[in-house]
Amino acid sequence: MFKNVISGVDGRGGRRDAIALATKLLDGAGSLTLVHVRQGATNPYHAIAPGLLDEERDASEKLLERERVETGVSAELVSVVGQSPGRGLHERAEEQDADLIVVGSCKRGVLGRVMVGDDASAALNGSPSAVAIATAGYRELGRPLEKLGVAYNGSPESEDALKAARELAHETGGRVSALEVVHLSAYAFGGLVAAPPMGDAIEEMLSQAEARMRALKGVEGRASYGLPGEDLAAFSDEVDLLIVGSRSYGPVRRLVYGSTSTYLERHARCSLLVLPRRTDRRRAAEPEGAGENALPAKAA
Repeated sequence: MFKNVISGVDGRGGRRDAIALATKLLDGAGSLTLVHVRQGATNPYHAIAPGLLDEERDASEKLLERERVETGVSAELVSVVGQSPGRGLHERAEEQDADLIVVGSCKRGVLGRVMVGDDASAALNGSPSAVAIATAGYRELGRPLEKLGVAYNGSPESEDALKAARELAHETGGRVSALEVVHLSAYAFGGLVAAPPMGDAIEEMLSQAEARMRALKGVEGRASYGLPGEDLAAFSDEVDLLIVGSRSYGPVRRLVYGSTSTYLERHARCSLLVLPRRTDRRRAAEPEGAGENALPAKAA
């Protein structure tokens, strides 16, 4: 599915979870790069102990080689200097025009949940590529991507997420499920001139959402009323990978985390894939019929 993939290697347990997920999302003809971010000259201590720079670089290169051998992947190895792991991965992704960055969860949360350190999260927000976060223990679980979940609400960003899920399911033989969460803010800021009573409005919105979900071809769809982050986190317990679209604002195609994506970073119970926002140019370039009901042709 993704042709130019970067997997972060950090010397901790989550690194192999990231590599395992990266290989599942990598197109058969694609290329994988293992990247380790070291502090290098950005660490002030090295100014008084310059010999440590060479030692750090050598240790980084050995770590990368060891991970490639022990995981058995075919990958390019790149050691880079960055102010933080997330920023280093982000800058490397821009340099090689990667279409996906994969990172592992940190260990500060409940086992089996997606957790990302604050530095990495802040730096990856604004990534030009999609970002996948492997849930803790993903490598040991070894589960195939059979059940693909989509956060859907009819927006262009959710259509992108649905399209990505369809493509991945087509490659893996998996199935796609989608959830639309109707929530109070949609009612409160819906722009209704004469708003009906809240209970009636919520029922109407839920009915419309359920109709949208039934109209999605080949998708097990449902709607719920609640808080998007919490409901989607619970939904993630039913799937192997949850795919969400990025918020749509800003001048260029970037990954811009909204409150729901940020919540899922820390509470999703499966691996998470966040897609970058669309650009107007990209939307205009899409062929007619390439929306929610279009299926990709089977690769030869």
